[in-house]
Amino acid sequence: MKTCRHLLSARGEANSADLATQAIEHYRRLPDAAHLTFFRQLASGFNPDPTAVLAAAERYAEAPTADHLVHLFFATEPPRQELLRRLNRARGGTVAIVQMRRALLRALPHHPELAAVEADMLHLLSSWFNPGFLEMQQVDWASPARLLEKIIHHEAVHAIDGWDDLRRRLQPDRRCFAFFHPQLPEEPLIFVEVALLEEVPPAIGPLIEKKSDTASSKRFKVAAFYSISNCQPGLRGVSLGNFLIKRVAERLKTECPSIKTFCTLSPIPGFVRWLDSDPEATASRLKAPARARWEAARKELKLGHGKMQERLEQQWHPWRAPEVEQKALLALASTYLREFSPHADGDAVAKFHLNNGARLQRINWGGDLSRNGLRQSCGLMVNYLYDLDRVEEYHQRFLDGEVVHSQAVARLA
Repeated sequence: MKTCRHLLSARGEANSADLATQAIEHYRRLPDAAHLTFFRQLASGFNPDPTAVLAAAERYAEAPTADHLVHLFFATEPPRQELLRRLNRARGGTVAIVQMRRALLRALPHHPELAAVEADMLHLLSSWFNPGFLEMQQVDWASPARLLEKIIHHEAVHAIDGWDDLRRRLQPDRRCFAFFHPQLPEEPLIFVEVALLEEVPPAIGPLIEKKSDTASSKRFKVAAFYSISNCQPGLRGVSLGNFLIKRVAERLKTECPSIKTFCTLSPIPGFVRWLDSDPEATASRLKAPARARWEAARKELKLGHGKMQERLEQQWHPWRAPEVEQKALLALASTYLREFSPHADGDAVAKFHLNNGARLQRINWGGDLSRNGLRQSCGLMVNYLYDLDRVEEYHQRFLDGEVVHSQAVARLA
């Protein structure tokens, strides 16, 4: 920490770059257990001066001039932000700070006193990893083997089962695009996988089947985003995926003019957890008509006598479920996605796409029959539709608490 304080007082770029390199090397040599001490010192020893903040605030309140506002900005900025900027000057500084934040995020749930350090890191990384600074590259079978290995390793939605599986996902009717940063040129930050199809897909199985036939480009009418994976845990919370999807859509729109529909095939990872949550708490948040339909659907599924997770563990399966249960589960999924997505406890994937300006288009029965798909969502999957001319409108409506959805989804409830 002595080197960090020296770095803050250093004058001259050459000197500060050398000190930044020393500070980063010192941090990297620390054992994992010492990281917490480092973060605590950042949290307690690099805060704004309260007296200076109060004086600047009072001056601005008395006379809200531009000069007084600038002084207030400088007074309130924590010195650790400038410290992090100077650390970023070192060779490998950006990578080191991303790694620091990864360690910080692991510690944060048990040490809320580090929240201000996290806020500063997120603020700076959001600027340094602004999509305007990022390069989008297509990943294909000719890409370097190291990069392909990283795609296999980081795939977080539908695991890639070796090289043959990856080869199929990189055939001419599939696309994979990733964002890269100049300071991490060989490290993908995030990547998205796309299937070019004739129609909107209802199920994931055919899309990731290793032995499926490759479709002709003459039949491409739909681009379906079926997997998006973050590769850098230290960049969690930095907006990357929403920009990547839109940039890919614009590129495909130019490359394949026959594609008119851009959609997703998405999981509902929070659905079963919501089904098994406190029913009284859920009921209290629904208006009378929606609550009555929700209660009727729960009754059909006999959720008052046990949890859905227990039924799944007893080998419940979508294709063995009677029609009345199918209708009930689809109704509950419609309610969950339409009523709860705008709130903090809404489904994470739904919130991502709806906040990104997509429309809730279709809920698919038996869309994901994998063990994980059954465990999380009873096998249901969702198509979110990206109408590129209306994403800004739908984004704003979601911010206002509305989930834009199709009539087909509304009829399910």
